[in-house]
Amino acid sequence: MTNHESDGRDGRDVRRRKFLAAAGSVGVAGIAGCSGTGEEDDGEDGGDGTDGGAVGQIGSGRAGRDAPGGTSMAEMPALEGELTVYSGRGEFLVGEIVDYIDDLYDDFDLTVRYNNSTDLVNQIVNEGDGSPADVFYSVNAGALGALADAGRTQALPDDVAGMVREEFRTEQWVGTSGRARTIPYNTEEFSEDDLPDDIMAFPEEFEGDLGWAPSYGSAQAFITAMRILEGEDATREWLEAMVERGAATYPDEFRTCQEIADGEIDAAFTNHYYIQRVLDGNPEAPIATAFTQGDAGAVFNVAGAAVVDTASDADLAANFVRHLLSSEAQDYFARSTFEYPLIPEVEPIGDLPTIDELDVPDIDLAELSNLEPTIDLMREAGVQL
Repeated sequence: MTNHESDGRDGRDVRRRKFLAAAGSVGVAGIAGCSGTGEEDDGEDGGDGTDGGAVGQIGSGRAGRDAPGGTSMAEMPALEGELTVYSGRGEFLVGEIVDYIDDLYDDFDLTVRYNNSTDLVNQIVNEGDGSPADVFYSVNAGALGALADAGRTQALPDDVAGMVREEFRTEQWVGTSGRARTIPYNTEEFSEDDLPDDIMAFPEEFEGDLGWAPSYGSAQAFITAMRILEGEDATREWLEAMVERGAATYPDEFRTCQEIADGEIDAAFTNHYYIQRVLDGNPEAPIATAFTQGDAGAVFNVAGAAVVDTASDADLAANFVRHLLSSEAQDYFARSTFEYPLIPEVEPIGDLPTIDELDVPDIDLAELSNLEPTIDLMREAGVQL
């Protein structure tokens, strides 16, 4: 499998973009009622292909993978005391690494409450000064920005936030893993050179059969990015063209990638890790990854964490976030959830371009949480949701 040949990289604009710098401008009202805002839909496939091996066995679970760099949990401050984490990330995806951290320390009492990120933001706000939440762990930057915008977070210590490069953090929260929008395609029918590098060109120019999952949160966030970057008129025309050409519709993006591997469709629009999950189950599957350039089809979003303003022990809360940036945790995200690690010493799984090589659009990711105008536009264009 060759997701991104080195020759193809040479012609790409690999400029580094600070595409996350302003995330945090959307208030809670902007995401209220929009539970499809890219919540943990990356787990709705039931976790197929996410068996990464024991967390403590650094580098295990993927043949030929070296031990990662970064800072080990053994080199971090011990966790002692009681801590409550509100997690917008699904338990079956992150429960193993959270339990691993909990089990490391005899004097650490961890409580985790799982829900979707939007509901947890609203819950913390509604709980006011009596919220038991110490750490908010979110699937996307928009929810982190909403909580910070509501004044319900506190600044992270510099030595925690500084573990991650500036694109993936603010003073109030830090990214812990990332996901890129991609074009999965069937390698038996097309090569990467056959695919447009402009997302807007696909409905008219791509000669194969297209598929998508328009009711999926990640897909709706992608269309939201298109609406922001290209405007409503151009987005409506794109949506209408997708409907007119009869693009196959699937319930989620993992299923969409499976259909590509099975030869039912030729290409689609999904997050990058669904392709890796298909290949994890069948390394010979005829599916690979292509990327568009600097447009809505190339958005990069992050999961991340913040210390809640009501945390009873802010130092303990910050040190828990620090553990999510440890070499063990970052390697876990690469091996088990197939996400992009956000510390530079840990590489992603698969033949993927580095973060620096992704041509990502300049967009405030917090805006992707405002889905209502997008859903209205999709319905107007005749998209079945």
